Amino acid sequence: MAKFRKEDALNYHSQGRPGKIEVIPTKPYSTPFDLTLAYSPGVAEPCLEIEKNPEDAYKYTAKGNLVAVISNGTAVLGLGNIGALASKPVMEGKGLLFKIFADIDVFDIEIDTTNIDEFVNTVKNIAPTFGGINLEDIKAPECFEIERRLKELLDIPLMHDDQHGTAIISAAGLLNAIELSGKKISQVKLVINGAGASANSCAKMYIAIGVKKENILMLDSKGVIHKGRNDLDEYKSFFASDKTDKNTLAEAIKGADVFVGLSKGNILNQELIRSMNKNCVVFALANPTPEISYEDAIAARPDIIVATGRSDNPNQVNNVLGFPFIFRGAMDVRATCINEEMKLAATLAISALTKEPVPDYVNLAYGSKNLSFGNDYIIPKPIDNRLISAVSSAVAKAAIESGVAKRKITDWDAYRLELDNRLGKDNKLMRSLTNKAKSNPKRVVFSEADAYKILKAAEVARDEGVAKPILLGNRERISKIAEENFIDLTDMQIIDPLIEEEQMRDEFGEILWHKRKRRGLTQYDARKLMRDRNYFGAMMVENGLADAMISGLTRKYGQPIKSALEVIDTLPGVSKVAGLYIMVTKKGPYFFADTTMNADPTAEELADIAILTANTVKQYNIVPRIAMLSYSNFGSAQGEVPDKVSKAVSILHKNYPGLIVDGDIQANFAINNNLLKEQFPFSNLADKDVNTFIFPNLASGNISYKLMQELGGAEAIGPVLMGLNKPVHVLQLGSSVREIVNMIIIAVVDAQNKK
Repeated sequence: MAKFRKEDALNYHSQGRPGKIEVIPTKPYSTPFDLTLAYSPGVAEPCLEIEKNPEDAYKYTAKGNLVAVISNGTAVLGLGNIGALASKPVMEGKGLLFKIFADIDVFDIEIDTTNIDEFVNTVKNIAPTFGGINLEDIKAPECFEIERRLKELLDIPLMHDDQHGTAIISAAGLLNAIELSGKKISQVKLVINGAGASANSCAKMYIAIGVKKENILMLDSKGVIHKGRNDLDEYKSFFASDKTDKNTLAEAIKGADVFVGLSKGNILNQELIRSMNKNCVVFALANPTPEISYEDAIAARPDIIVATGRSDNPNQVNNVLGFPFIFRGAMDVRATCINEEMKLAATLAISALTKEPVPDYVNLAYGSKNLSFGNDYIIPKPIDNRLISAVSSAVAKAAIESGVAKRKITDWDAYRLELDNRLGKDNKLMRSLTNKAKSNPKRVVFSEADAYKILKAAEVARDEGVAKPILLGNRERISKIAEENFIDLTDMQIIDPLIEEEQMRDEFGEILWHKRKRRGLTQYDARKLMRDRNYFGAMMVENGLADAMISGLTRKYGQPIKSALEVIDTLPGVSKVAGLYIMVTKKGPYFFADTTMNADPTAEELADIAILTANTVKQYNIVPRIAMLSYSNFGSAQGEVPDKVSKAVSILHKNYPGLIVDGDIQANFAINNNLLKEQFPFSNLADKDVNTFIFPNLASGNISYKLMQELGGAEAIGPVLMGLNKPVHVLQLGSSVREIVNMIIIAVVDAQNKK
């Protein structure tokens, strides 16, 4: 898991608009007529329709896509009973996950009571607002009674995720692990360490997938739960064994096939694991510290299959694989509950998805070329976009077949396509690239390490495991800035080219002189340039002492570019470098080029820029679909720009027939496919979602990305410098820490690809 400091977490939640979620309008509101419809008197009409037919609330309001995440704060993560108000950041976070994974809107509600009657009545009374209710972080045994009573009272999907989420995901993994072990699930002996809400629900789900109840031993803090004990409540009594003389964990686990830990960290050791049956399965799900570490468990014996709750281990049992998609499917058919059939359907869908070929983008994100069903892949990865269609459709179908759905689906292919298209793709690219960077972090040299933002970004990159920073600058100044801002410089190499590494400066100067001596550079000046951190850093990259360089935070764009171009060669066949911005929007990433380098490229240079951009986009595992932009549509206007763009398109069509590209075309036609098909159906961009835009000159590209960034709310990542043989990337003047970290990730992935 990524390391962080208390200040990082507090700043994340407090900077800008406090919290993590907001409510935004979904209808026009800019004119008096809009407001007349939105509120009085227009709003009376849907009110009257709902009065006549309550089901019309799903037609005229947001109810059908709105979930309440509700807690009283009595069992928050590993923090325990911290109270309703203190639980709010967690509930907001749950709301964020609902939105980004399943496009479900959330109101988080914190109820300040530990009284079951008060809690149940409060939820019952506010339930008409919502299409579903997710109970969260409520301690056992109260959570069992609360969920039971609310399911009886309400006719909308409701689930306590702490109980059922882990059960559904771990059961999917267990099915696959047992299959890989070569055993029959009806015969395995299973030990569950923990007897809280999650353990109770997990055990019931394991029975639902075929584990025999008599083959389960459950332990609480006092040992094995058996009939001879007189301290058991009704929930523990259900799992009390009447055929065992075992009392301790050591006794229970000996000869077991499966261990499931839902308790606390480090209570399992290698000796206990070695006492289990051959081809054993260990799910150490305590978080953040498992019952035994993944590394220790694997080292204990070669025939083991291990899962944990941690993202830095294979086989992460993560509730986000389930709850967003379960609610999505349940709400789409207006289910009156989330029943056992729907939970089992989710389990089976997750299990089955694991066995399908893994998409390239998932392999890319996890630094693998061949993720496939096996001991290290028994559960899908959270970034797998197929989860929403696989799990939600399975849950919806189970709701219909079990008779709890008010709405039927007949065209399942259309429904799955709707699910696939439902999500915004704004943050998936960076999540994918971050995971790829983590798989093989590279050495990134920072030429402006005496700036706070650079140091902070370097710290974040190091802590997240995406890069190994090398800092250029005055040691004393860097250390002072770090100390004043509580930045940890551990494992970061610091070099001051002004006063250190004289031999390296001389060697670098000699290399640069030989490169540029026929361009007027003297040997003296070449060595003198090595005191400039941009030249020194670029030379480190050129000579393999660093893998990538980041610069430009405090200097005009041209200064670090000049040093990079003089030190580092271009790629074979590339005559000019170009600049690319990645514009991250809710509709997905768009790629803008050239936005930073070439003022007025020729038609041939435009074609080269398009190819450079296409190759870069492909590195991100995205198929480029390129619009060559102009103020004209396919010759509708005459002029230097449309003529140039049209010629560039002709070059591309001739030399790169497999490339999806067309133009000259206006921006609105490129983005609006319906408009394009209506007016220009012959275009090979028709029925294609254009994601890459080549601008006819620097002015148009630069102005467009900045307008989109400021007015369109897009996040700009870049500029990505294309065409150099080795990665050097130049920041926008005054970039934020987040933007710098994004560029570090881009640089690391660039270095991985160039290697």
